[in-house]
Amino acid sequence: MTPKKGSFVIEELENVQINIGKVGAEEQILEGPTPRPEIIGLRNWDYRIIDRYNPVYTPTGDTCDFCTYGKCDLTGNKEGACGIDLEGQSARQALMTSIMGAACHSAHGRHLLNYLIKKYGEDFKIDVGPSNLQAPLTETIMGIQPKTIGDFRPVLDYVEEQLTQLIATTNTGQEGAARDFESKALHAGMLDLLGMEVADIIQISCLGFPKSDEKAPMAEIGMGILDSKKPVVICVGHNIAAPAYILDYMDKNGQFDKIEIAGLCCTAHDMTRYNKSAKIIGSMSKELKYIRSGIPDVLVTDEQCVRADILKEAQKLHIPVIATNEKITYGLQDRSNDSVDAIIDDLVSGKQPGVVLLDFEKIGELVPKLAMKMGPIRKAKGLTALPDDEEFKKLVAKCTKCLQCTRDCPQSLPISDAMAAAVNGDLSLFEILHDKCVGCGRCDYSCPADIPVLNVIEKASQRVIREEKGKMRIGRGQIGDPEIREEGRNLVLGTTPGVLAFVGCGNYPDGTKDVYDIVEEMIQRSYIIITSGCSAMDVGMFKDKDGKTLYERYPGRFVKGNLLNTGSCVSNAHIAATTIKVASIFAGRKTKGNWEEIADYVLNRVGAVGIAWGAYSQKAFAIGTGCNRLGIPVVTGPHGTKYRRAFIGKPYRKETWNVLDGRDGSVINIEPAPEHLMITAETKDELMPLLAKLCFRPSDNSLGRAIKLTHYIELSEKYLKKLPDDWHIYVRNEADLPVAKREQLMKLLEEKGWKIDWEKKKILEGPLRKVDVSFQPTNVPRLCKEVKK
Repeated sequence: MTPKKGSFVIEELENVQINIGKVGAEEQILEGPTPRPEIIGLRNWDYRIIDRYNPVYTPTGDTCDFCTYGKCDLTGNKEGACGIDLEGQSARQALMTSIMGAACHSAHGRHLLNYLIKKYGEDFKIDVGPSNLQAPLTETIMGIQPKTIGDFRPVLDYVEEQLTQLIATTNTGQEGAARDFESKALHAGMLDLLGMEVADIIQISCLGFPKSDEKAPMAEIGMGILDSKKPVVICVGHNIAAPAYILDYMDKNGQFDKIEIAGLCCTAHDMTRYNKSAKIIGSMSKELKYIRSGIPDVLVTDEQCVRADILKEAQKLHIPVIATNEKITYGLQDRSNDSVDAIIDDLVSGKQPGVVLLDFEKIGELVPKLAMKMGPIRKAKGLTALPDDEEFKKLVAKCTKCLQCTRDCPQSLPISDAMAAAVNGDLSLFEILHDKCVGCGRCDYSCPADIPVLNVIEKASQRVIREEKGKMRIGRGQIGDPEIREEGRNLVLGTTPGVLAFVGCGNYPDGTKDVYDIVEEMIQRSYIIITSGCSAMDVGMFKDKDGKTLYERYPGRFVKGNLLNTGSCVSNAHIAATTIKVASIFAGRKTKGNWEEIADYVLNRVGAVGIAWGAYSQKAFAIGTGCNRLGIPVVTGPHGTKYRRAFIGKPYRKETWNVLDGRDGSVINIEPAPEHLMITAETKDELMPLLAKLCFRPSDNSLGRAIKLTHYIELSEKYLKKLPDDWHIYVRNEADLPVAKREQLMKLLEEKGWKIDWEKKKILEGPLRKVDVSFQPTNVPRLCKEVKK
């Protein structure tokens, strides 16, 4: 039957309600064992995780003031007035943190979805590149296969409803068990991955972003890349909607040679994915530094990772702020209904320090016009927060070396030493601090001599700032199906040693150079390196002796020894989704509504590890927790202890390392692989062997295990100057041993009481278990075949 267009009128009817659903659309049937799981729908799987990887809490205090019964003392085994204990309160805090992160990404996705449906229509086809499994997380969680951007409406409806249910459990007088708080935190983390997938798929599909493009073009990055003589527009945040209109207007009017436009944080990623003329300043740690430099002539904010004091800082230097998203409005007047010219007049005159502007068409026109007016005015006045040369000398001389700035610094930087050196004309210590400084500004408030410490650091570092010019391959989006087919087998068998995903923020313990060094070491060892967000930017900030960045030195395909950038924060979903694709494409596992089976496969067979070395936000915690539910271990830097919860495995508790053999349901005691699910590393030296160790999986064949053990031993010897204490646990037979050290290691095994046949060079007794190439490790009883009698 051919549908016909028309209209009808119903007259003289009262108290009649007519509901019309989505006309002409195919209603998708939910498929799989657990489609659209409720907040306890995957509780059994969560319990399996928690029983092996026990939550370990490091609360910053032992009291609770969550309700008006408090403040309650929870020391020891005490309970608060509501009945909750310290473990329960710590777990509730983990849940709330995970909810906040998930809400951030999902609200971002909802904002984009509403905007893109309004602009392109809900029937706009999704297109992420060469992939049959276009939305792996959506299929695995929801049990549906979306075809259009409108198909994501019920997905976000589900996310939002679940988040509301989770928020309700945190109220006083609701959930009280730490175990179930953690299960719900894992649920929130999974929702975060789902919300991110929606956000990135729809913007890739509608806005022409690269689609699984291993040869995506390079973008310039760094504080020294802009021509400050031109008017400068800086966009800050994570949402591309408003910056896209600015870029379109500039493109249409041929203004890219007249105005510099760049981004800070993940908006920068998506600006370069949208238009190759955009540039990247860097991560959130550069925000305050760049504003105080006085270089920006207009600041455009959207949402997420925007400093709370950005308006105050900009106002000091007469930099107008255009707030383009309802989530960040800074108390500014909403001028969305006013004319562009009237708004510009008020901003140029200083009558208003900024405005809220939610009309994207007006934003696109206003920002370039405003920059063209503000640029000459501000540059003529030489507006900057940095001291001149004479003032700089006076400021460093004021330092009393009280060390208060170092005590208040998140990185404990030796600022006083740099001040003392600068008094004698040596700026080198300040230049070192520039990279290590996260730009928080706490030192300014802590100085009893009223020295604007951050401004002093930046003034002293002008030479290195001018030279801060790197390159980053722009976000490619998903990993395509052909790449999974090519590499999946190597990854599962272990002959590709692992996938290391560098994600998260710029709160590094010892500067951005560490991230570059870690990636360079591991990529040379043939690990697949995937980056996203601020980490992806920082990897591209440094060059080798030939002047090339890592992105210029290594290709961007999903094969060992390659370096990939998926894109902005929301593109983290594709990293997690890659493991789902491996399970589906390589192993033929069904994805629809089948989270538990897929996560079980990932935990036991896919050597993937997430590294959030500079994690700072609730979003990073939610991403990590979502990965944990999918069976992916995550390592944070030392600041990760401030999240106050880790998932730690205990190798000495043998009973927690039992798995089932899917062939017959028999119980097999395995090596601790992976040993932890969320853990903190204190130093880069500690991190390096830990990454190799967390890539071990029970399914490794002997060649794969030998490769992984080689890296584990070599990295430990290189960075910790010793053999790992537990290397022998991962040996199942002599073929697992690194060839170059086989005899030496067999002698050490003999000293541990293992029996060795030296004539045949074989291990006779000692290993926890033997190698079995057909072993099918699983933690899910229903996946086992019936035991033969």
